[in-house]
Amino acid sequence: MLVFYYELDVYKLSRQLAKDVYVISKKFSIEKRYSLTDQIRRSSRSVGAQLAESWGKRRYVNHFISKLSDSDAEQYETQHWIEVALDCELVSKGERDLVVNTCEIINPKLNAMMNKADLFCSIVKK
Repeated sequence: MLVFYYELDVYKLSRQLAKDVYVISKKFSIEKRYSLTDQIRRSSRSVGAQLAESWGKRRYVNHFISKLSDSDAEQYETQHWIEVALDCELVSKGERDLVVNTCEIINPKLNAMMNKADLFCSIVKK
């Protein structure tokens, strides 16, 4: 059965991550709007974008894995920025935990996809 990227749990989680980060970062001060706000929003949105892009590269296993790896790197970057926001007292520990917990669910799902890349890519080659 053919599955589309937007049906994957990990993609749905990436969308939720981007939404949560957007809502949390809306309250950042104007001063932070063009630095930290931009960085954390960009990295959180990129998790799902890289995953979607990987779907288009399933014809080539190494390209597929590379894009999934980029997606995983973006979730780590998002974790970094939310920690910085906590250090700067821009978010609560609960808000930080929400973002980090979502990233910690996304990470093993992306790694499982990378480890089983042949299964995802064989769907395209048939």
